[in-house]
Amino acid sequence: MILDNAFTLLSSFYIVLLAIVYFSKPRINSYETKIYDYIVAICLALVIISFGTYYCMIWMDKYPLLNFAFSRLYLIVLLMFTFVMTVYVLYISCSDIKIIKKNYQKARLYTFLSLEILFSILFFLILVLPMEYSNVRGMVYSYGQSVDLVYTVTRCCLVLWIIVLLSRYKSVKLRKCLPMIAYVLLGVIVSYVQGKHPELLLTTSMLVFITFLMYFTIENPDIKMIEQLNIAKDQADKANKAKTDFLSNMSHEIRTPLNAIVGFSNLLKENKNIPEDAQDEIEDIIMASENLLDIVNGILDISKIEANKLEIVNSEYDTKRLLSELVALSKGRLGEKPIEFKTNFDESIPRVLYGDASRVKQVCVNILTNAIKYTKEGWIEFKVSSVIKDGVCRLIISVEDTGIGIKQENIGKLFNRFERLDMKENATIEGTGLGLAITKKLLDLMGGRIVVQSVFGKGSKFTISIDQKIVKKPTIKLDEVNNHEEEKISVNNKLVLLVDDNKINLKVAEKLLSTYGVNTESVTSGFEAIEKVKSGTKYDLILLDDMMPKMSGVETLEKLKEIPDFNIKTIALTANALTGMKEKYLSDGFDDYLAKPINKEELNRIINEYLNNS
Repeated sequence: MILDNAFTLLSSFYIVLLAIVYFSKPRINSYETKIYDYIVAICLALVIISFGTYYCMIWMDKYPLLNFAFSRLYLIVLLMFTFVMTVYVLYISCSDIKIIKKNYQKARLYTFLSLEILFSILFFLILVLPMEYSNVRGMVYSYGQSVDLVYTVTRCCLVLWIIVLLSRYKSVKLRKCLPMIAYVLLGVIVSYVQGKHPELLLTTSMLVFITFLMYFTIENPDIKMIEQLNIAKDQADKANKAKTDFLSNMSHEIRTPLNAIVGFSNLLKENKNIPEDAQDEIEDIIMASENLLDIVNGILDISKIEANKLEIVNSEYDTKRLLSELVALSKGRLGEKPIEFKTNFDESIPRVLYGDASRVKQVCVNILTNAIKYTKEGWIEFKVSSVIKDGVCRLIISVEDTGIGIKQENIGKLFNRFERLDMKENATIEGTGLGLAITKKLLDLMGGRIVVQSVFGKGSKFTISIDQKIVKKPTIKLDEVNNHEEEKISVNNKLVLLVDDNKINLKVAEKLLSTYGVNTESVTSGFEAIEKVKSGTKYDLILLDDMMPKMSGVETLEKLKEIPDFNIKTIALTANALTGMKEKYLSDGFDDYLAKPINKEELNRIINEYLNNS
């Protein structure tokens, strides 16, 4: 055994650095890395023992027992390193053999038992065989039968490595063999150099280099972790896509029967021949279907927000019309509750603003609906004011009520998903606990804020602030807003082609359009629609469903546009009402979009825009 403090000192720096880097990072739990854990630890111990051996040999006359212990311990640890490397070679070269894979645990057990027995015998021999020491002018090294035994065993192991790796060269990756190849080559060089200059210590340094090289050839923990993260990301993306597809299908499937329920209920509500006692039940059906629709919309919105796929689509909008719609909707939801609904709108609010009107409306609806749900009597005040500066209007929207109020310790929980406070007391109040969570997320997306003030048992006040750009030269048409019931639109002698694979949906659309005096023709597939148009029938409008078998609405529209002189306005009438669908259908070539269940106000707009003026 040869020792030289300079080489050992340099090697110690690298092995300590490697140990810190390797053990401080998360590592994959594989058998290969477990073996490498031992190799790094043994190599670190070998360097530390080298220092002890060096100094004990210098002072061997003064500390003979320490010199004996350290010099023998160095040989034992060196032998241990060789044996662990042998286990590593056997693992990378033979673990994929069928018989070993089938009896893997037994193979591991027999290998370790064999090596332990052999190591125990060699351990005993190292302790009893003689060892000589040389200390000439501070250059110390050892020699003798113990040293020769260890080097002989090491060379035998090297021969075993070469035989095993050559016999399994087809199944072992070349990079896995690099440490062993380096071990053989460097071992020859070190043996030659030490034969000429026994005062030089190179064995420890060589093993440190082999261990350092091995770090880049094992299954790298950092790379593996990145791979695992990428796999997890791919799985999450697939799961998220599957969830989105499921929600899209769920939306379509739920909205299709809801379209019939809402449509026929509204028609029955307008029927003067319905007995008075049945009118209340019809109102209940409409209210229940609206609640169900709110739940579906809430689940879809929160899923889109979580997937970062909900976008804010800004455009010009009429604030007067928006506020009028909010008032009408809120009063309709009050039902027979003894509640006074008060409004206070600042006259200085600009008529036309630029922002996402549908999201502003949704935020307000959520807050107003919440107030209506939790207020049994008294009043609700809907107040909107503005602060105008540098072409920006800050809308200050507040909803105050005399409802049940919120405990101070619960205010922080209001915006949690699926969180409903005081469930025992409020068990009869409908809702999923998504409305305020969605409101907060939407306000974050729009750069807005929400503040809650509440006194438990006396009422609450929600205040929202949103910045919207002021439009000085609007391009949208401004109509006088009438809060009273709109006059019935009548567009006689107009012909509309209805295309839907669901006959109940066709029946609903036919009945609703008939109340406007519109004539309809119905078909159940895109193929029939194309044939109808090719036949020369002059239609004033086409209401076209998208999710149809064999040929979708988008595909049908593409075929229709291939017909010479086709110029019929075509509206997407679909239950596919996920966020962003309107923009998608417009980009697909549709002139407009009407979601199922059919909203009466939206239908009025479509009739007015595409039939009343043609």
